[in-house]
Amino acid sequence: MEPTQVAAADPMEMVRPGAPGDGLILNPNEWRLDHLDPEDRQRLRGIVEWFETRGQEALKDADRDHVWYRDFIDAQAELGIFGAFLTPERDGGGDPARRWDTSRICAFNEITAFYGLAYWYTWQVTILGLGPLFMSENDAAREKAAELLGDGAIFAFGLSEREHGADIYSTDMVLTPNVDGSGWTASGEKYYIGNGNEAGIVSVFGRVEGIDGPEGYIFFAADPERDEYELIRNVVNSQNYVSQFRLNDYVVTEEDVLHTGPTAFDAALNTVNIGKFNLGFGSIGICEHAFWEAITHADSRVLYGMKVTDFPHVRQAFTDAFARLAGMKLFAYRAADYMRTASPEDRRYLLFDPITKMKVTSEGEKVVDLLWDVIAAKGFERDMWFEMAARDIRALPKLEGTVHVNMALVLKFMASYLFDPDTDLEAPERMLEPGDDTFLFDQGPTKGLSKIRFADWEKSYEPFLGVPNVEKFVGLAHSFKELLATAPPDEAQQKDLDFLLTLGELFTLIPYGQLICEQAALVGLPEDTLDQIFDVFVRDFSAYATELMGKASTTEAQAEWVRNTITRPVVDEERFEAVWEKTRALAGGYEMRP
Repeated sequence: MEPTQVAAADPMEMVRPGAPGDGLILNPNEWRLDHLDPEDRQRLRGIVEWFETRGQEALKDADRDHVWYRDFIDAQAELGIFGAFLTPERDGGGDPARRWDTSRICAFNEITAFYGLAYWYTWQVTILGLGPLFMSENDAAREKAAELLGDGAIFAFGLSEREHGADIYSTDMVLTPNVDGSGWTASGEKYYIGNGNEAGIVSVFGRVEGIDGPEGYIFFAADPERDEYELIRNVVNSQNYVSQFRLNDYVVTEEDVLHTGPTAFDAALNTVNIGKFNLGFGSIGICEHAFWEAITHADSRVLYGMKVTDFPHVRQAFTDAFARLAGMKLFAYRAADYMRTASPEDRRYLLFDPITKMKVTSEGEKVVDLLWDVIAAKGFERDMWFEMAARDIRALPKLEGTVHVNMALVLKFMASYLFDPDTDLEAPERMLEPGDDTFLFDQGPTKGLSKIRFADWEKSYEPFLGVPNVEKFVGLAHSFKELLATAPPDEAQQKDLDFLLTLGELFTLIPYGQLICEQAALVGLPEDTLDQIFDVFVRDFSAYATELMGKASTTEAQAEWVRNTITRPVVDEERFEAVWEKTRALAGGYEMRP
């Protein structure tokens, strides 16, 4: 069945059937962004031109020499990007350009990571730093943050600590109440805090001495210019500045307080909900640039009398890499619709958000590994952009909560998603219109996950049941439901995170495929590309099932399910050749200016 073609412009002009790679792989020189305001398109084209004018050699030199990216911060300030893109409408002073619009935020995520993770990172940690500020009812603090953003400032999120990581239940940043009741004195260290060297404001999480439990939590705004703020060092070997800092008897007044008690805890988690969504788009941008460089290099090489791209294993590697990258992008942009339509009554984003962080970034590692297997030693060369990609793609699954932490969150939704769908719920509309995504700063308490309901996932697959590997995958999804119904994890397995993580990988494939199908229908994805994506997923499902069998705690009934379930995709040489040819057609399509 042919997917429905739609007239609406896509965020990345994502699908152009017949174009190299179906138009799915970002080419900055052909980036149109028709769905955005003219001013936003001008801003984004301006930052592309800034990168391209600098050229790859300058970017590589700055990366090797760990040069702080002040020039990039100044460039975005001149274009007004952070000020426009990261100020919620209520704090924008009536300027319609200033709003929290996830659509253009995703676009900026992708393009900055395309040129280098360092540029994405300073933007990302600014978003995290702004979360507690713009979730606060402290009008003066929000006004100051908006003013600083308008001037091009960056921000920092003071949550992590050296001994506790991001465990917000355990913090050694202690605020001692002043004897006269006028405020507090804060002392303690924070560790792994991006932008801690030059942030306009650092949102700092701590606890009030003498108050146990959640009631003692507090978020406050710290000024790095004050003497009591001691910048200790950059803790990473990188162009990024990821700081360790100490507050030494730092005076905190009521005017500095952003949140207290349980709302401070909620602000921390809700901020991470906003920030971790960006990681998937960062991974996409890195993979896209690496793809251009790898396919262009391989297609121009001749070894043993053959073009490298004529070797069967190379064709398979590139086609799998393309299918995985296409799936990443289709899923992530569809997940953005769930973020933008979220409300107190519809919190489905809390499933698709951690999948964007966890699954998309993990897929990014696989894409780069496939490309690296082809270009081999070339991927180490100092003048190749790929050398940065091979290093930086590893970071994204490990930031804003590990894969394991996010998988544990995803598993909380498994029973509701698979066995108790809300038949009255529908998939959201596409959200391409400019708008202010106000709910993200008013998510409320972080409880009640068990009450979240989902639409019937099978409806999203139904239009594509004529696509062989989609149909085969749906059969595997039904089989997985049968496993959970007839041989569910026993009491011991429910406490065995090693077992549950593999079970979670099997489950995650189902909502991941769901949103890919939804986006495929919305953007008119060619059937052969969708079939090739699910060819990969059928293989992945069998691989995770085999891994489950190997767990020490797996029961005989569960092992028997594995033996009856593992399978191979529907093989179609004609389809594979068609997808390979559009993958190969990417060769030479983009090369960054020297």
